[in-house]
Amino acid sequence: MLNLYNNEELIKFNVVEKFVSIEGEGIRSGYPAVFVRFAGCNLSCSWCDTKYATENPKYEQIDIDTLLNFIASTGIKRVTLTGGEPLIQPYIYILIDRLIYEGFEVNIETNGSVSIKCVPRDAIITMDYKCPSSGMEDRMIVDNINFLGQKDVLKFVVATHEDLKSAERIIKTFNPKCNIFFSPVFGKIEPAEIVKFLLENGLFDARVQLQLHKIIWSENSRGV
Repeated sequence: MLNLYNNEELIKFNVVEKFVSIEGEGIRSGYPAVFVRFAGCNLSCSWCDTKYATENPKYEQIDIDTLLNFIASTGIKRVTLTGGEPLIQPYIYILIDRLIYEGFEVNIETNGSVSIKCVPRDAIITMDYKCPSSGMEDRMIVDNINFLGQKDVLKFVVATHEDLKSAERIIKTFNPKCNIFFSPVFGKIEPAEIVKFLLENGLFDARVQLQLHKIIWSENSRGV
């Protein structure tokens, strides 16, 4: 087994939950995957739907081998690292490298405020751009967009018309080379309004997505 750090047995991660479900959004939407949700975030979005992972979270400290063994035991090769914010976790790059080395397809859900420059290019990056309604737009590292490739995702979570205009500005300024998704904040904006905006403003390479897990299960369900 690959050893990327002299004392890997000392590496532990603060894990809020780990579970098997389907991908609810993004380029792997609908596929079974293993999810690892880490505790802690460097942002505080107004519409955050995982505050249980960010505000005084209850978590378990799990060493890297136990975490890898759990993932391998599922028999599923798609892994999503989420949070919170996974890229602020100590030693997260060791975990990413181990997963890739052992043949897993790794998707990293990140909030756009942490540099992705050092993320291994074998991983899939699903990166948010926080629009005005989040209260966190000023924390975005816009240069991150230049590191997103064809298999990656730039996701705009939108709640208002102002959010849509902000997303349009970013797309037309940076011309991202990745997949572009618009996702409505649950209960805040009608998907039809997003569709209308995309068509009227020439955003023909963007996609509208609905969160499958909130359609299949209830809005506040965990572990799905």
